[in-house]
Amino acid sequence: MTQRRNRYLFQTATRGWLTVILAVLLGFPPMLCAEDVEPYYRELKQRLIADGFDADWIAQLYSRPEIVFETKNVSLYFVHNESRLNYDQFTSRKNLNNARRYMREHTEALESAHKKFGVDPEVITAIILVETKLGTYLGRSTIFNNLSTMAVMSGTAQRQDIWVNLPEDRRIEKSAFEKKADRKSAWAYKELKALLTYAKREGIDPGGINGSYAGAMGIAQFMPSNILAYAEDGNQDGRVDLFNHTDAIASIASYLKHYGWKPGLSSEAAGKVIYHYNHSKYYVNTVLKISNLLKT
Repeated sequence: MTQRRNRYLFQTATRGWLTVILAVLLGFPPMLCAEDVEPYYRELKQRLIADGFDADWIAQLYSRPEIVFETKNVSLYFVHNESRLNYDQFTSRKNLNNARRYMREHTEALESAHKKFGVDPEVITAIILVETKLGTYLGRSTIFNNLSTMAVMSGTAQRQDIWVNLPEDRRIEKSAFEKKADRKSAWAYKELKALLTYAKREGIDPGGINGSYAGAMGIAQFMPSNILAYAEDGNQDGRVDLFNHTDAIASIASYLKHYGWKPGLSSEAAGKVIYHYNHSKYYVNTVLKISNLLKT
């Protein structure tokens, strides 16, 4: 797992590269340094322990110097705009050729997923292309930091730190920010617990998993709760590893089937299923367009 994580490159194509660009252009300040973290996470640690996580493990995790209050990435969460992303890039000749090559290289895994879950190989490949450029852009943001930071945004000081770091020309109304912060804090705590549960189950380091600033991880860009609910051990090695192509392919198919995918769906019905994967019409239309182009 360590060797695989050392190969993680950039943020995901739909989410990640925008993080890097925005951080540079908007001049976000650096995250809080390690010695400032403890007051921010004190109540969070107590809450996690109360919810059943081992106290020594939690204390050790949050004492590590790389575990920080992630001001920069979480601030980006409040300025992200899906409609600004360049989805047309994914239908270029180069990307389509890469997708066809990917299908040839992973024929066995794609056909196995198709047989078990009924999801077209072209649709699975299209999602992987848009999410992570076929597994080449997996993220370099520490998911544990991002989710921990968002989970404590119900706190006044933590929330204010995010607010003051939002670029003034991109800020939403303060009341809207407050509502979103409340909503995302509760959501992030659920995802943080799922991440810790997954890490403990698989025997991996939760503080060493990189992904998108929203908390998605792996080739399939699953949120931790979706890993627990839908991820599959595609290669039958006894582990669920979303950084393994076979597991990622099977997991995408499992997810889509859960939300209603069936062989022979109309384009409209297929779009409604894919919408569950990413709540963006731009995303859905791009995935459908790519999958159709891959079938020709």
